[in-house]
Amino acid sequence: MTVLDSRALNRATLARQLLLDRADVPVVDAVAHLCGLQAQEPQEPFVGLWSRLRAFDPAALDDLLIRRGVVRTHLMRRTVHLLTADDILSWRARHDAMLRQRVLGTYRRELDGVDLDELAAAGRALMADGEPRSAADMVRVLATRWPAPGRRALGEMLIAALVPVAQTPPRGLWRTKAGVRNALLSSWLGREVEPPPLDGSDPVGQALVRRYLAAFGPATSSDLRAWCGLAGLPAAVAAVREELVTFRDENGRELLDLPDAPRPDPDTPAPGRFLPAFDNAILGYQDRSRIVDAADRGLSVAGERVVLLDGRVAATWSVDADTVVVTPLRPLSRPDRTAVAEQGQELASFLSGRESDRVRVTAPPR
Repeated sequence: MTVLDSRALNRATLARQLLLDRADVPVVDAVAHLCGLQAQEPQEPFVGLWSRLRAFDPAALDDLLIRRGVVRTHLMRRTVHLLTADDILSWRARHDAMLRQRVLGTYRRELDGVDLDELAAAGRALMADGEPRSAADMVRVLATRWPAPGRRALGEMLIAALVPVAQTPPRGLWRTKAGVRNALLSSWLGREVEPPPLDGSDPVGQALVRRYLAAFGPATSSDLRAWCGLAGLPAAVAAVREELVTFRDENGRELLDLPDAPRPDPDTPAPGRFLPAFDNAILGYQDRSRIVDAADRGLSVAGERVVLLDGRVAATWSVDADTVVVTPLRPLSRPDRTAVAEQGQELASFLSGRESDRVRVTAPPR
């Protein structure tokens, strides 16, 4: 079986993630291809798309949010993602049990004795009028009926697990600050969430396997689980296995992939790229060694924005008074420093609406 080393996996990841060459595709197609973008921080998807698409216009994403072609909601790993309307309606029911269990993993004691189905029905009834509400608004009403759990526990169980909702604009619009207000997903999109099949089959799970590999492969089944948070996908993997090709990584782990997906030559040049906080190019794997060194693995989990050089995490970045500030993790060569400065100028211009192209590259830590 062919062995793919870390560099080969890196180049495949960059190609699938639209980071090797910026893509010339509509924003909605990019969001779909990437299986959604991590979106806890409302402005981060704009940076993620700017790094991946040619001539990305933030207004295109704003328009999709306003016209309800994409939505912000909890899904993979119980984190907020930006997803296409079609994908969230297809995938939401498959994630229901995982979302409940993840909230219970944090608040099991506080929610002990609460009938979750009854709570879900009450939440849906409260939101049936289509009026967007904050979690606090919902809890204020429902806490009279369920006074025992803490308000945070009740709110997170409702919004992050029991009631499929969309975070409504202006939350998530470009350069806009707004609180979270939620509407029933079915009301917001004018379509119902697709129910699981009655025959026990798992077409959504199988689709998730294929879609994940298209955007993240080659990858292990553990990587797949780390990305979506679902435990029940071995049967889906088994069902599509005959469609797939397999490799091994340098540690002997089996890698699954689609036969015709891109696997570029490991020596393909990789341009510098600025990634947003919590980018799935890093978080979408259990083994992240293809893109980040073990010593730096915690950066993305902590929400640090990172810079890729030669396809690997080499620096962090932040913004200070319209200046992009790059902090290398180790000394940079002169060509790398130049590449970072040039990309940083473009990013500063993008973030500031072309009012600034200032970038500062600091000295690496000693």
